[in-house]
Amino acid sequence: MSLDTRHWLGLYLRGLAMGAADLVPGVSGGTIALITGIYDRFIAAIAAVGLDALRLVFSGDFKGAWAHVDGNFLLAVAAGILSSVVVLAALLNWLLLNYPLPLWSLFCGLVLASAVHLFLVARVEWTARDFGLWFAGIGVALTLGLMQATQLPVTPLSVFLAGAIAISAMLLPGISGSFLLLILGMYQPVIGAVVSLDLVTISLFALGCLCGLFAFSRLLKALLARAQRATMATLYGFLLGSVIMLWPWQQPVSSVVDRNGDNRVVQSLPVSPQAYAELVGEPMLWLCLIAFSLGAVAVSGLLSLGSVEH
Repeated sequence: MSLDTRHWLGLYLRGLAMGAADLVPGVSGGTIALITGIYDRFIAAIAAVGLDALRLVFSGDFKGAWAHVDGNFLLAVAAGILSSVVVLAALLNWLLLNYPLPLWSLFCGLVLASAVHLFLVARVEWTARDFGLWFAGIGVALTLGLMQATQLPVTPLSVFLAGAIAISAMLLPGISGSFLLLILGMYQPVIGAVVSLDLVTISLFALGCLCGLFAFSRLLKALLARAQRATMATLYGFLLGSVIMLWPWQQPVSSVVDRNGDNRVVQSLPVSPQAYAELVGEPMLWLCLIAFSLGAVAVSGLLSLGSVEH
């Protein structure tokens, strides 16, 4: 296999893993991008999509526009994400319905092992400030994971902001847009708008998503360009702290009704397997331990994708 083929195959496999992560509520494709070493390139490519690219298109310089947005990279990753959605959506949905605890354990093991590995590798070059930012990232993720859900008033501004905040989560490791919508109390209004085809609300939310994606990607790109080590230290801390959101044994505190008429947990608190058995139901301890171990072992495969590109 040629080096160029291995390069594009590596990007495609990253996209495949990112798509699988995005299909599981509470996990983001940004987590996989960070683990597999394409996070900064992914952010830069998204940030490049804008007015400059449009000017090149309108001037007829399609090749220049494609190069400006790193089109080959985006195409390979997007193809992997799309493939994952088509191939794995049914399987992951079945697992979420029938074996949610082992599935959460799989991602918990993957994220925890990745966060520890990235920290151990990067800390050699860190300063006291970097360690401080790492702890700050952990603190922010823990705060989000334990935060009580609120209910924003449903106004055009709140719908727009909800879209901007939710889509921004796609670019952050360890957190999903649906989770933030639940925390803001905007999950049900947005889903309700989709079900009832409320085009005004849907348009405002989509506009917020578009603005949030462009604005936040540019912010992250600037931070990575000017203070890459400090930014990555913060993200590594955020990744580690986000494990609390993936902890499989959670005691539901409050919930909302989703578009299918099922209760969807808005807030939960992590508990021990024993407490889960007493408060909720069967903890599936052995299956969870096996899945956690598989997730931790899978990290070596994901990390090896980083070597495929180089």
